[in-house]
Amino acid sequence: MTKLKILDKTPAELGYSFPAEWHPHIGTWFSWPRPEGISFPGKYHTVPENLARIFAEIAKREQVHVNVPNDNWEYIVRQQLKEHGCPTKNVFFHHIPTNESWCRDHGPAFVLKPATKKGAKPQTAIVDWGFNAWGGKYPPYDSDDAVPTRIAEELKLPIFYPKIVMEGGAIEVNGAGTLLTTTDCLLNKNRNPTLSKPQIEQYLKDYYGQKHICWLTGGIEGDDTDGHVDDLARFISPTKVVIGMEPDPKDANYKVLRSARRQLEKLRDQDGKPFEIIEIPMPKAVVYDGQRLPATYVNFLFVNGALLVPTFRDKKNDRRAIEVLQSHLPKHQVVGIDCTELIWGLGAIHCLSQQWPK
Repeated sequence: MTKLKILDKTPAELGYSFPAEWHPHIGTWFSWPRPEGISFPGKYHTVPENLARIFAEIAKREQVHVNVPNDNWEYIVRQQLKEHGCPTKNVFFHHIPTNESWCRDHGPAFVLKPATKKGAKPQTAIVDWGFNAWGGKYPPYDSDDAVPTRIAEELKLPIFYPKIVMEGGAIEVNGAGTLLTTTDCLLNKNRNPTLSKPQIEQYLKDYYGQKHICWLTGGIEGDDTDGHVDDLARFISPTKVVIGMEPDPKDANYKVLRSARRQLEKLRDQDGKPFEIIEIPMPKAVVYDGQRLPATYVNFLFVNGALLVPTFRDKKNDRRAIEVLQSHLPKHQVVGIDCTELIWGLGAIHCLSQQWPK
């Protein structure tokens, strides 16, 4: 086992920061779900085909890294990917067991330190936040909590331990020093009950290397994370933030999203400037077994040269969301990927993934 290099200062003190998702990637990480896991009850049989579709799109553009428990599971997943038309040449497996598949939240936060010499590469380190399955909702979570350290060992990367609970889906950065999050999640007493808002802000600045913190309130219907920002509002550039808007006043998301939009109008970036707010539609309500699911197009993922957008078999709104995003991202190919089955797990493309920046 590789001996870990634990860094005892903060990323900010050492010149590291968490880059925007559109920063060039080495690859994207996933954790393959277990049949006995709690995320896809009654729908697990649909998961391999849907993940294969996502992996195939990413593998055209960058590496795909997948956590699986062991050799046997590596073989099974390879076969399933091939069966569903995903070449495995650019897919790399790591024998790192997990409880569930939500790598955005239990995976590592890769931080970069700019190169000091011409032609040199940036230095990479990992921040290992504590993970408690969204406030202790879904035990056990011991394997998930260990994932960042296991990846740091495999990649021989230095590591930071903030020693507080944080999930990747709870924060969003614009690549210029601003971090966007929600009070509903980060100030929830089921995460870090002894910390005040100013203390949490300081952790965000210190360990994500950001200068300015913006707060929203609220979370969309069906989101079991207490209000992750990656289902609410997302940056697509340092100045542009995307939000879904629900036109039906009777829909549970109507007031929440309008409130979030009003809040965004009042927020300012690291330079004191307002954001350009881009509205996209919400899909029609996705309900399964009587449960409203957190379907939203803002759970998209940047990969090299593309934006992968979850779609939900709602032709009109699927198409409109992709058109709007494409109009603002001329250098990216905006690709819709059907996540109607995956959303039964209460997450889509962004929730399942974690980018590894160059």
